[in-house]
Amino acid sequence: MLQQAINVGYEQGMQAGRADREDRRGYDFEDADDFRSGIYGYSGSYVDSSEYSYYFREGFRRGYEDGYYGRFAYGSYSDGRYSILDSILRSVLNAQGY
Repeated sequence: MLQQAINVGYEQGMQAGRADREDRRGYDFEDADDFRSGIYGYSGSYVDSSEYSYYFREGFRRGYEDGYYGRFAYGSYSDGRYSILDSILRSVLNAQGY
């Protein structure tokens, strides 16, 4: 579930960052509704919502940065989906001891 939170966050962040870049808005991932709520994709199962939110936001922040700057430093695009790189996923999970 935590991996899903990171990947869902990355994908949503990528879309928000791209939209802000295309609309010529300033870089501000913290202003995005999905980042503020932190529960996009949360099903209420297996993990607490605050824990889900933490990992969602970690993915979102990285996705937003990639989307805003038009690059893939933290993730990739394949089969119509954005996803965070395995090495980044592991580093985020290991930083919290999982």
